[in-house]
Amino acid sequence: MSDIYLKLVNTPVGKTAAQSLGLPSPAPLKRLKRVDQPFIEGDVLIGAGPGAKAVATVGAIIGASPATMLHASGQTTLADSALAGNKAKALDLTSDVNGKFSALVFDATGLKGPQDLRALYDFFHPTIRKLAANGRVLVIGQDPHTCRKAPQAAAQQALEGFVRSVGKEVGKKGSTANLIWIAPNAENQLDSSVRFFLSARSAYVSGQVVRIGKADKAKAGNPVAPLAGKVALVTGASRGIGASIAETLARDGATVIGLDIPPAMEELHKVTDAIKGKALACDITDEKAPKLIADFIAKETSGVDLVIHNAGITRDKTLGNMPEHFWDMTIAVNLTAEELIDEELMSRELLRNNGRIVCISSISGIAGNFGQTNYSCAKSGVIGYVEAMAKQLKNGVTINAIAPGFIETQMTAAMPFTIREAGRRMNSLSQGGQPVDVAEAIAWYCSPASAGVNGNVVRVCGQSLIGK
Repeated sequence: MSDIYLKLVNTPVGKTAAQSLGLPSPAPLKRLKRVDQPFIEGDVLIGAGPGAKAVATVGAIIGASPATMLHASGQTTLADSALAGNKAKALDLTSDVNGKFSALVFDATGLKGPQDLRALYDFFHPTIRKLAANGRVLVIGQDPHTCRKAPQAAAQQALEGFVRSVGKEVGKKGSTANLIWIAPNAENQLDSSVRFFLSARSAYVSGQVVRIGKADKAKAGNPVAPLAGKVALVTGASRGIGASIAETLARDGATVIGLDIPPAMEELHKVTDAIKGKALACDITDEKAPKLIADFIAKETSGVDLVIHNAGITRDKTLGNMPEHFWDMTIAVNLTAEELIDEELMSRELLRNNGRIVCISSISGIAGNFGQTNYSCAKSGVIGYVEAMAKQLKNGVTINAIAPGFIETQMTAAMPFTIREAGRRMNSLSQGGQPVDVAEAIAWYCSPASAGVNGNVVRVCGQSLIGK
């Protein structure tokens, strides 16, 4: 369903009316227009606090784009910003800062205690108002769990509160702010995540924290088709978010096996035929489903690289009024089936080395939701499953989760008007997301260059005001 309010407030008359009434004026989000689009353009300013460890790597990543790279100068707290590389020109932040920045990137990995946090102020205070519409703020720090001393852990943990607050300040311009925490010596795993968070692919991802661990550095691949040669299984692929996931992974080069229930096969074939994929009819709650899926993969492709657990249902009732089959079915589809399918694929060695498993959780699983005890229970269970499995998987396989917020689908279009409008506006970007926003985040997880991204739960919610 079209967001009429979003269109209205971006007309001259609508914008004036919204301002006079104190109503939100969300900016239209810029999303990926073509597959070979540069991940960042315009002026990008890089800053670094004392002892920065990732700034040279970040400079090399951004230096590979057509963006004009600048580094902060003029403050002793920002001296290490010059390590961004020779391509970056110095910009004195103690003088008047002119122009607009498409991105502000800050390396905070070297902060050792609360006193070092002053570098954040010195970098962002003179520049944050110069962030362009649909701009990006990206902060890189060290995972507090890997810090040996309490003051260092305090400084690194402080970055989360800072970034979440910045996201709420810049969201009215369609801009986002995110935080990457890396493990010590994991700088070589930054490439795919820096590219994602600075790009139009992350238009509806804001206020998020991603942990990156050490892993083998991925070999250089085709930037236009990073998933070339990969086989992906996408459940619930006949429409909405599932269809968008299938289309996006195919766009990036993967061969897609789309799965859905038998009654949805007509719609599923339209999706898979358009992307030259394969369709599989299967009710994932059937006890024979894991074997059926594994047999199909073994016969058609001899293995799978990407497993996307997108299939899901809601059966809403308050707990006291909920029939038991509502409970059982919701847990079975949204949680149990994922575990059983993964177990079957791995036991038969059909999930290839360096594979990717992506599960779909929900904001309901993080914050809970009235009348959805069954759904919230299942989606919270998905988070626990992902976090536990991330510690157990071997052979380069990773597992992560996406927790969507309000996404414009047939399901949300059927909501009552007031609930639908509240869902759209209760986030920092003041609008609903699109199915492709979820799909783009999954494609980032699936990238061969995302080997260090493991055990994460990233919300695609425009930084919803509900939940963490």
